[in-house]
Order: sequence, then C-alpha cells, then structure tokens
Amino acid sequence: MGLQIQKLSYALGAEIIGIDYSKPIDDKTFGEIQRAFVEHSVLLLRGVPFTREEHLAFSRRFGELDINRLVRRPGLPGFPEIIVVTNKESSRQKVDGGSIDKSYQAELWHSDASQTLIPATASILRGIEIPEVGGDTMFANMSLAYETLSDGMKKIIDGLECIYVGRGARIDDSTPERLAETMRLNRIAHPLVRVHPESGRKSLFIEEKIEQFVGMTVEESKPLAQFLWQHATRPQFVYRHRWQKDDVLMWDNRCVIHKAVNDYDPAQSRYLERTTVKGLPCGYVYEGL
Repeated sequence: MGLQIQKLSYALGAEIIGIDYSKPIDDKTFGEIQRAFVEHSVLLLRGVPFTREEHLAFSRRFGELDINRLVRRPGLPGFPEIIVVTNKESSRQKVDGGSIDKSYQAELWHSDASQTLIPATASILRGIEIPEVGGDTMFANMSLAYETLSDGMKKIIDGLECIYVGRGARIDDSTPERLAETMRLNRIAHPLVRVHPESGRKSLFIEEKIEQFVGMTVEESKPLAQFLWQHATRPQFVYRHRWQKDDVLMWDNRCVIHKAVNDYDPAQSRYLERTTVKGLPCGYVYEGL
C-alpha cells in the first residue's frame, strides 16, 4: 500500500500511515516523511511501540539531538537525549534512577528551547502512559498566524526582536562558574518574524512568556505581545491532539507553538518521553537594561 498522508486538521498536522516501523526506513520513504513534516508541521505516527533505542534512532534521522546541557532537564541514565514529561506527584521524582521536574508539563504556549541561542528544530514525543480522558496537547500554526495579519501590522512588527528570559530550570547553581554562565545566558533576543529555512514561509516566533521587545519597555510591549500570541492561537490556527498509548508525535518548533492541557484526573499517570532535534543558531545574548 505504501506511505499515506492523512490530514489531522485544516490548520496543520498529518498522520503518516502505511509504514512498518519494525524495519529500517529506507531513504526514499524517509524523504517523504521529511517533506510531509515541512508541509504539515505536526506529524503523528499512531501505535508505534518504540523502545528508547528506536526512539533515538528515528530522531537522529532528523539531525543532531539536544542533550540538555544548558538547562537542568536531566536525561535518563544512559539516554541523555531523552527527557521525561510527566505529572508525577513529587516536583522532583526519580524515574529509572534519573531526576525529573514536574515543571516540564509546560501549560503555557511555547516553542521548545526558545530561551536558548539554538532553538529546537523538532520535538519528538512518545506517549507511554496516557490518562483515560484529557491530557491533550495543542499546536498553533505560526505561519498562518503571520500570513493573516494585516499589511499594516506586518510593517509594525518587521524587525522587532523578542526577549526571552529563562526561569527556574535554566539557572544552574551547581558551581559558581555555572551559575555565572547560566545567568549571563538567561536573556536571549530572537527575531519576532522568522523565515523557515526549508519552506521559505515567514512565521511569528513568539510565545506567552516573552518579557518584552528590544527597544520597548515591558509596559509598551505587553499589549502587542498579547495580541500576537492570542491571534496566533485562534481556533482556526490550532490542532488539538488527543493522545493514545504508543503515539509518536513530532512538531516543527520553527513554525509551531504548543501547550499541554491540564484537564485530566491527577490520580492517573501521564508519562511521555521526548527527544529534541537541535536547530540553527539564532538570536543573541541580550545584555541591555
């Protein structure tokens, strides 16, 4: 039957059907997956019981993986590229001997690794334990969001830069040297409008937790920032994914923002594992006041 692509929503997202993941993926088929990824921004592989080794092997086909050295998101022992996304009761919980942080649930709209100098290209998340109801993940198409702005608004935002401030997990106080370095890298400026290196489409690069725009005060920045991310997350630009066990979901952080939905029974386990494909250097350390 061969590879088939079935759209998940109008705005973005597609399911890849017809691949036997128990066998190596040939270059031709992988090329089709890559093209679908650029076109649809979110890809779903349904019912794929990857082992951690298989998860890593599949992820590496897309590029170099982040081992999370700039943030305190420790990978699992023996698997530094894999971080855990879970709702475990303890804010610092042991999983397979590795410490994880409950704050990784990410309930605000965001793009992975946006608060670093190398924002992520792709995130590949594997569903292992899924609540009976709820615990969805939502995605917003930032290319459509940009393209539907008025010409006047596009002129206003052209050339603006967002200041991202790392909080909590990005501060490493394990040694005085690491504390000084992570504090210095704690404020990163990125372009508000980015051009996708493969599709050539422009997209917004903004999320709920930006601090302000370069050259503007916090008070001046807030109304514009709030308008932009609220515009970007209107229903017509959004896909909401309802998880099933053994779903593998990947998204393009260069043109998509996402959030977890905390609408499930906290007594039930939500446990997923994620790899992150590193992107290209972008932005700079902002040292202004």
